[in-house]
Amino acid sequence: MSSSVSPAPPGSGLDPLAPALSPSGDGAAGEDRVLVFDFGSQTAQLIARRVREQNVFCEIVRPDLPADRVRELNPRGLILSGGPASVYAEGAPQPDPEIFDLGVPVLGICYGMQVLARAMGCEVKPGADREFGRTTLRVAAPSDPLLDGLPSESTVWMSHGDQVEGLSEAFAPLATTGTCPAAAVKHRDRPVYGLQFHPEVTHTEHGGRLLANFVTGVCGCRGTWEIGRLIDQEIAGVRETVGDARVICGLSGGVDSSVVAALLYQAIGDQLSCIFVDNGLLREGEAEQVRTEFGDHFKTDLHVCDARSQFLNALAGVSDPQQKRKIIGREFIDAFKREAVSIPNARFLAQGTLYPDVIESGANPDGPAATIKSHHNVGGLPEELGFELIEPLRNLFKDEVRAMGVELGLPEDLVWRHPFPGPGLAVRCLGEVTAEKLVTLRAADAIVIDELRKAGLYRDVRQAFAVLLPVQSVGVMGDGRTYEDTICVRAVKTDDYMTADWYPLPHEVLGRIATRVINSVRGVNRVVYDVSSKPPATIEWE
Repeated sequence: MSSSVSPAPPGSGLDPLAPALSPSGDGAAGEDRVLVFDFGSQTAQLIARRVREQNVFCEIVRPDLPADRVRELNPRGLILSGGPASVYAEGAPQPDPEIFDLGVPVLGICYGMQVLARAMGCEVKPGADREFGRTTLRVAAPSDPLLDGLPSESTVWMSHGDQVEGLSEAFAPLATTGTCPAAAVKHRDRPVYGLQFHPEVTHTEHGGRLLANFVTGVCGCRGTWEIGRLIDQEIAGVRETVGDARVICGLSGGVDSSVVAALLYQAIGDQLSCIFVDNGLLREGEAEQVRTEFGDHFKTDLHVCDARSQFLNALAGVSDPQQKRKIIGREFIDAFKREAVSIPNARFLAQGTLYPDVIESGANPDGPAATIKSHHNVGGLPEELGFELIEPLRNLFKDEVRAMGVELGLPEDLVWRHPFPGPGLAVRCLGEVTAEKLVTLRAADAIVIDELRKAGLYRDVRQAFAVLLPVQSVGVMGDGRTYEDTICVRAVKTDDYMTADWYPLPHEVLGRIATRVINSVRGVNRVVYDVSSKPPATIEWE
């Protein structure tokens, strides 16, 4: 059975340049485009980011996207991702076979290779030897454009049980491994390629070069996406859409909403009003930073709504995480509406929705439909307030947003601030949320971040935080017995936040965190460390 690979480690060297979606809804107008057909791979997002590394627009679409729709999107190339199914299993995802007749270059990866080979007359069977992990690839056709610049032997990452058995005469082998005679293949008459291994992960040597060969050499993409140009396009699009109306932007203190606000400020200046709802669920110093940056530095029309008591009262006695999210979303809308009605001529609402939010929520009709969890930024508020929605970041990954923030002149401390969930500390305070618990959690979280900064690890660790567990245990402080709370420390490394590995913090850093938390945060006598990856876990605990 073909399967998805394990999450790739960080340090892939991806260049954070990528397209932003204009208010008109098309982030690739007039530009080259590559489509990634997602057959359920854990690394479909990583494939897209690898393509974007070449400054080429890339988006992820559902596996059965009709050929007619593909023709409308006018891509320069198609990539079929891996996936956990077997191509011959009942209900296995299949592409529209007509996509292979469009004359557009196609690259199938793992399951994607098997599904295209089967559609074009080859047989796929369970392999005599399954391959999971690193193996040696031997190139048999070094002159082929796809393999240009690759050495005769290199290490690649395999993750499959099925494989193509006995190529039809239409295909020529390009590379082999010890147990896979068709590790890379090419159709003799069409620009159709297949790879049994995963070039998108960092485990595969020269995988980036191979994907670059496909995107630029085989597909002929020009690689014209540049961050400054994207900003100019967005600014022009916002001005055209908004006209002389006023835009409201909801600030949360995080990177995404801050970048949206900075972009809009450059586009429309004093037509922008920002609303910051202080829900009492923020990190230490977050409210003050928002006031300083957007009230004092950018001189925006900043409205601060103090709703701390409102949120805490609504959350009293509630422990279920999904219920907490719904309550926070409802209270946010109520607080936001109260402030928004005081802003005249407001017609548009700007949100910091990112591409992973769109994918996970199933909000894109062309994209994958799996919904993992409700997203704070997707839906709800525009309909409640009667606004038209502007989402200039909805085609961007987190690092791409950061690159835009730097270009827009936001301070690095804000741009590189670790992601923070929409419901705030409520999803890191397991069980009922109380004012006392938030004081404890906020203090512990600040220690975690401070120690990472002192150790020079803050930028390398992509997200870190403290979680307050509803678990008490026995401890000894001085000569007395204690029965107090537990803090869990979470730190992950990731490129796209769709998959993540736990970060191996040095023992001395963990030791300093634990010592400071136990000594200075009242009510805590135990600190533990989370060593689970996403999947199967999520980054956040709730």
